[in-house]
Amino acid sequence: MSMVTEPPLEAEGPARDTVAAYARRWWTDVKAGELGSLPIIVGLIVICIVFQTQNDRFLTAGNFVNLIVQTAPYAVIAMGVTFALLLGEIDLSIGFVSGVGGVLVALLLAPDGNEMATAPAIALALLAGLGIGLLHGLIITKVGVPSFVVTLAGLLAWNGVVLLLIGSRGTVILQNDFVVGLANDFMDPGLAWVLWAVTIALYAAIHVLRIRSRRKAGLANDPWVIEVLRIGGLALVLAVAIAVANQDRGVPYVGILVGALLVFWTYILNRTRFGRHVYAVGGSAEAARRAGINVDRVKIACFMLCSVLSGFAGMIQVLRLGSPLPSIGEGLELQAVAAAVIGGASLSGGIGTVAGGIIGTTLIRVIDNGLVLSHVDANWFKFAIGMLTIFAVVANAWMRKRARAIKMEA
Repeated sequence: MSMVTEPPLEAEGPARDTVAAYARRWWTDVKAGELGSLPIIVGLIVICIVFQTQNDRFLTAGNFVNLIVQTAPYAVIAMGVTFALLLGEIDLSIGFVSGVGGVLVALLLAPDGNEMATAPAIALALLAGLGIGLLHGLIITKVGVPSFVVTLAGLLAWNGVVLLLIGSRGTVILQNDFVVGLANDFMDPGLAWVLWAVTIALYAAIHVLRIRSRRKAGLANDPWVIEVLRIGGLALVLAVAIAVANQDRGVPYVGILVGALLVFWTYILNRTRFGRHVYAVGGSAEAARRAGINVDRVKIACFMLCSVLSGFAGMIQVLRLGSPLPSIGEGLELQAVAAAVIGGASLSGGIGTVAGGIIGTTLIRVIDNGLVLSHVDANWFKFAIGMLTIFAVVANAWMRKRARAIKMEA
């Protein structure tokens, strides 16, 4: 299984300004086991072909749009748990924390005469997630209780809170057109293509500015042909996705929302001091402390982010279904951790990306969707995800061992 690792450190020595030099470095990384997301993408293609042979409805525009909508809440919660895994910690409460966020927003927006305005309702639900994460973080850092124990207790406690919030109210049907539409409506085809053009233009501008700033600083840049291929590749992938989605209902707004979150949190981890501190703490908390990083503050912030993204994921799930269920969030924590690990996050910390979490989530959702369409027993889904997670952990350990061996030989 491929591992999506943290941004590599700047290479020392001559600038990599030729395709040949870039290819040599790429081959060195391949020999060290650094394959990026390629194996997962290849695996996705193979899995899609297999499921298509079992059911000709799998590779259709309608099922593609369904997959985007179904994957959205799982992708958001996988982004959140990635922050905990980057620290070498774990959060087992995220499933029912998402339930708390979803039930809260449903109750606050319920058309019972006391309905709250949309923005304050969403803000309060997100603040609840922040408060839960703050509580977990303080107990872990200031009291010294392991995150496994704290969040396992949280799993039980927040499950109780979900049931208490729902209580004897029965079914709560959301009728707020704006929030329900956020999770269920689709973009006009013309607007989708405008957004595509703007996205590619911004992506290209960011690359050009980055190349110029690195050149002024005397740092190495990848060859221009590689940069052009990256921009062209993204443009092609997004164009195909939009074209296929427009054959059915169009691009879901919730898919755009997940994409925006991906860009934002990737920027935070890759381009900010906080992101560098997260990777540093995950790599070695003691070394980070000696370097002057406030380790406790970083850990508390990451658990807060984990919980608030979980609460947001729960909101998306409830808005998509139109009503909260007593079982909301049940088992979601295990799927989210599995998705992040399959996408390349290391359980020992310091390695992983939010993009990897989304890739892992996509793989899991594709398997689930394909098994359902193929009328396969649902228990096979759990077995498949378990085996994939074990394989990812073993592959991660093997790659680390091989990387250390290559460094020793050098």
